[in-house]
Amino acid sequence: MPSLKQYRMRIASVKSTQKITSAMKMVAAAKLRRAQEKAVATRPYAERMSRMLGALAGGVPGAAAGIDGAPPLLVGTGRDEIHLVVVATSDRGLCGGFNSSIVRGARNHVRALVGDGKQVKILCIGRKGREQLRRDFGKLIVETFEDFGRRGIAFATAATIARRVRELFDAGEFDVCSVFFARFKSAMTQIVTRQQLIPFPVEIGAEPASAVDAPPEFEPGEDEILADLLPRNLAVQIFRALLENAASEEGARMTAMDSATRNAGDMIKKLTLNYNRQRQATITKELIEIISGAEAV
Repeated sequence: MPSLKQYRMRIASVKSTQKITSAMKMVAAAKLRRAQEKAVATRPYAERMSRMLGALAGGVPGAAAGIDGAPPLLVGTGRDEIHLVVVATSDRGLCGGFNSSIVRGARNHVRALVGDGKQVKILCIGRKGREQLRRDFGKLIVETFEDFGRRGIAFATAATIARRVRELFDAGEFDVCSVFFARFKSAMTQIVTRQQLIPFPVEIGAEPASAVDAPPEFEPGEDEILADLLPRNLAVQIFRALLENAASEEGARMTAMDSATRNAGDMIKKLTLNYNRQRQATITKELIEIISGAEAV
């Protein structure tokens, strides 16, 4: 049985841990508000840009069928053999199951592709994703981006990642590219989301952009507009994924630190109770010894 000194040391240690987790919870709550505002503000722009590109793509001959002449980022390579899976996680831990849930979704997707006979390459955004994926798919990881969120998520970071993805695509390194991230819903709920980036998903049979009888005319043509906007859309969608991840990470960390603080409080109560029982038992034992000695005399 532990001594009274060991109980006191353990209680002091748990109290110190409780102070740390409580402080981390408050810091995460402060960061969550800013990250949530940025993520929510980016959603309408990213979604509207996707709808606009979808409407433009409907006017490009062969866009849905993937024939020659359409922008490569729109129709892809025409094959479905090599897949690039972009896994966006964080560089830090202590955020509950945030990183593990994203990696789990990406791992299941990679295993399904490998089971179908596809070749898979993985691009990791964040140290935690790489550390978990390299246990099973270390040979499939082609590149990792780290330390990108210390000073806040910037569009330049997303543009750099998008530029690297385009370089791999232009070099013929993959045919299809998808990104995995956690879409923020609330501090307690983050939804693992998979979004296809290349080729741009065009809905067949989608409603036209205009309800008038005459179709709209574009100057310059749709293919030239798409050639300029598709690379920008790639950076915008990656930027949105990073912002959603940032908000989800802080929400998961706040929830995890709140749970850790409450668990530390419960442990302190339990240790204090055991300490008091041990102390009372020690006092009782000493009293018995004194009384027994006095009666013996």
